[in-house]
Amino acid sequence: MVKPNPLLVPSPLPYLLPPFDQIQDTDFEPAFDRAMSDGLARIDDIVRDPAPPTFENTVVTMERANQTLEDVASVFFNLAACHTNPVLQSVERAVAPRLSQHADAIYLNPELHRRLQTLVAKKDKLGLDAESRYLLERYEKDFRRAGAGLAAGEQERLRVLNTELATLETAFTQALLQEKNALSIVVADRAQLAGLTEAEIAAAEGQDGRYVLPLLNTSQQPVLAALSDRALRERIMQTSLTRNSRGGEHDTRATVLRLARLRAERAALLGYANHAAYQLEDQTAGSVGTVNALLADLAPRAAANARREAADMQAIVDQEGGGFRLEAWDWSFYSEKVSQARYAFDDAALRPYFELDRVLRDGVFGTATRFYGITFQERHDLPVYHPDVRAFEIFDADGQGMALFLADLYARPSKRGGAWMNAYISQSTLLGRRPVIGNHQNVPKPAPGEPTLLTLDEVRTMYHEFGHALHGLFSQVRYPRFSGTNVPRDFVELPSQLNEMWMLWPEVLRSYARHHQTGEPIPEALVEKLLAANRFNQGYRTSEYLAASVLDQAWHQLSSDKVPADVAAYEAQILARAGLDFPAVPPRYRSTYFSHAFSGSYAAGYYSYLWSEVLDAQGVEWIKAHGGLTRENGDHYRRTILSRGGSADPLGLYRDFTGQSPDLGPLLVRRGLDRA
Repeated sequence: MVKPNPLLVPSPLPYLLPPFDQIQDTDFEPAFDRAMSDGLARIDDIVRDPAPPTFENTVVTMERANQTLEDVASVFFNLAACHTNPVLQSVERAVAPRLSQHADAIYLNPELHRRLQTLVAKKDKLGLDAESRYLLERYEKDFRRAGAGLAAGEQERLRVLNTELATLETAFTQALLQEKNALSIVVADRAQLAGLTEAEIAAAEGQDGRYVLPLLNTSQQPVLAALSDRALRERIMQTSLTRNSRGGEHDTRATVLRLARLRAERAALLGYANHAAYQLEDQTAGSVGTVNALLADLAPRAAANARREAADMQAIVDQEGGGFRLEAWDWSFYSEKVSQARYAFDDAALRPYFELDRVLRDGVFGTATRFYGITFQERHDLPVYHPDVRAFEIFDADGQGMALFLADLYARPSKRGGAWMNAYISQSTLLGRRPVIGNHQNVPKPAPGEPTLLTLDEVRTMYHEFGHALHGLFSQVRYPRFSGTNVPRDFVELPSQLNEMWMLWPEVLRSYARHHQTGEPIPEALVEKLLAANRFNQGYRTSEYLAASVLDQAWHQLSSDKVPADVAAYEAQILARAGLDFPAVPPRYRSTYFSHAFSGSYAAGYYSYLWSEVLDAQGVEWIKAHGGLTRENGDHYRRTILSRGGSADPLGLYRDFTGQSPDLGPLLVRRGLDRA
């Protein structure tokens, strides 16, 4: 008897958790083939239905039609991101263009579009509830933006563009991972690692007696804050900044230029001035002008702050007789010195109080218990895709099981850089599904027997990503199209950024920041220094982020005939024009390794972290004004934002939450830009 493909049958596990112990790499391609074929057959059934179109036989049936494909894709692309291998990479290259063609076969189906238009024309007479009406309107917009109204010849060109774009975006993603792994910094002389802790040095030691420092996906690298060897710092930073632009098979410069041209051409074909205009139409910001105005307003303020911070650091360099001008590879190192001199604060002093398991259980989970009433139980009986992954069942305030949460926190060569949340199973009452949500980070794994001590940024990232997880875990919508984080890109970061507020909330910090050896709580004096020092370096953080956001917009506001020939020269031109051409503060990502911009998901959308922070800063003020960490506030936030997913206008949901429209003021104060 032939064993059924585990990706094509309902999982027998709780919450439909994928049976990772049964899934083989070779199962994916045939599963994709079958799921796409079945999905198109169901779409064909809709089109061939002789009955007049109704919301149920057209829109609801569309929601169900490709669910098997969605399930297969969720498992595959999550594994391709967090635990890939050559087989999965080959499948990804083969499947990416076919998935694009599959989507085109649906959204460019003229008969299906006609049925939808019939319903849209009489939507006021269909007696739909609010979520169903919003779904119908959403599909109308999706079809229009996908090119359903184009002439046949234009649709054919669109199909070609979509296929090539999907292929290029996959190639870009894979090149970044391969280059990141290939360019790990190898150090032969242990003395060069002065500044790192003994545990960090032990974790870096390879089998050949040399030491390996892996790169993270951002321009700045965390080890630069500690390494006293300036030549090694420069080597690390220069390696980071020149990634994917050194020639050879991993060079992405040609891919960047081609993606920019094709995206611009596709936008023009669809009737938009450029790709950014196409993307922003579907975001809460609404227009290129709004985003440009936000970035232009903040860039000179942030740059002025960064230059003041640089002057403070240069003063220390000069006092020490350094004899050099502050460079990008010096910033983190001397920022620590300023913190020590001005605030008597050393970031390394925090790490003994940030042990990973305690941060997760007493901090991240404990906060959620106090704010929402949910509880967590680790499950050791469920299969996971890697030994480092941990599974937790989540119970609602009434004691009923509501979701599974997977924590995949350690770095490894098979995982892409950065941190992210994903849904393995998305909630939907239509499908009777409860969520399975994963969080992923790239925390360096310590040597065996050593504790995992986190940096402040790693703690912040853990809170951030769990904010995304809450958006998926608390989803309570009918239709899969609206589940969890299926919201505009510039709204999706609101829950993640707002959840960061609890990291330094006094009673929360005291609960999880305990010395990993003694169990003693973090001293109040150290907390006071942390809070004071945390206000320093905001100019740098804002400038590096804005520089990347400006680059993202610049690439995607080009018409196809204006795409330049030289990536580096264009970057320099754009940063100079924005007033962000400060070598000591490079963009958080340069174009050649800017996955947000060129892997597809956040193209022309990197600004969204800042836009969401406008909402977040105001939301934090609302919570503080209404009593802080209370169940009443948590239930209100859950009811108005987290449970609603994409089922209503996001700014309407925001007004339901805060009672206000967005205001830039609280963000300016938070980042120290109100007086810049």
